[in-house]
Amino acid sequence: MCLAAFALNVHPAYPLVMAANRDESFARAAAPMAWWHDDADILAGRDLSAGGTWFGLTRQGRLALLTNVREPGRQNPTAPTRGTLVLRWLHSHDEAAAFAQALPAGFNGFNLVTADMSRGQWHWISNRASATPVALGAGIHTLSNAALDTPWPKTTGLRTAMADALMQATGTRDLTQRLLAALADDRPAADADLPDTGVGLTRERQLSPRFIRIPADDAPARAVYGTRCATVLIRQADGTTHVVERSVDADGHWMAPVTHRLPAWPPA
Repeated sequence: MCLAAFALNVHPAYPLVMAANRDESFARAAAPMAWWHDDADILAGRDLSAGGTWFGLTRQGRLALLTNVREPGRQNPTAPTRGTLVLRWLHSHDEAAAFAQALPAGFNGFNLVTADMSRGQWHWISNRASATPVALGAGIHTLSNAALDTPWPKTTGLRTAMADALMQATGTRDLTQRLLAALADDRPAADADLPDTGVGLTRERQLSPRFIRIPADDAPARAVYGTRCATVLIRQADGTTHVVERSVDADGHWMAPVTHRLPAWPPA
């Protein structure tokens, strides 16, 4: 993922709501969210290039979401793929502190949000923070390619959109549609509001919307990099969880949404 907002115990009818976009090169092959045939407890998309995933959850109530840290000039091309971090959490039975302590070094910069929803525990883990994991309490949290809750225009905009959607939605379906619309907002931020992450003004502008499309030089209608999929997860008060993923191709064509419904997780 490259943009996410998650509301923890903000609305009595929806104890968990998550909305997230995955941004990636369109040349990097990926499979949409599905139950994995070779790991039947995992529901996730799949990176078919380097392996791993950007977001996934299990039948037992573990969830993880990954974003990269934007740090031009510091990327090690031989570093292990960060997509395995999500799988490490999904396969683990550890709590966040033990899990973070056991992580090997050598990864490029990452943010990892972990959840054990059967215990109601959420944490943020990063190899670019001085002290993690950080326990996450009730509220709306946001994440992009910087530290948790860094106020970039896209994260503050998505936070506001989620708060509005939770206030105005008339049901789970309506809430899902409102959040998908918020994730599809392609308006760039004003130059005065852009962060300076070392990629230059033109690229900061291109990366500032929630929904990104960076066109090919020789085919402006076709994207070479941008938002590949949007995901909304809503857990209802009865424990039932609804997940919807919408994918888009390099030509801007939206595919049919993939939907999943999970029953309540068992207690820990």
